[in-house]
Amino acid sequence: MEQHDLNHEFPEYRDQIHSLKMSNGHFARLFDEYHDVNRHVVRVEVNAELATGFELEDLKKRRLKLKDELYDMLKDHTVN
Repeated sequence: MEQHDLNHEFPEYRDQIHSLKMSNGHFARLFDEYHDVNRHVVRVEVNAELATGFELEDLKKRRLKLKDELYDMLKDHTVN
């Protein structure tokens, strides 16, 4: 199964991820929400939790939206 945690998704931003988690409350909340949604997706995919195909798609869309928001914040943090 493919890894979707942020350190695997953005290994080049490992230091920025840590820095933002410590200094930016909004980033930290989005980070935690991303990982909660990701864990839920994984549990559904390995049949540890039940979900309809529509529910799984919604979870994946939410994960992608959060990842995009976090990536934008990482890019902005790197520039500054």
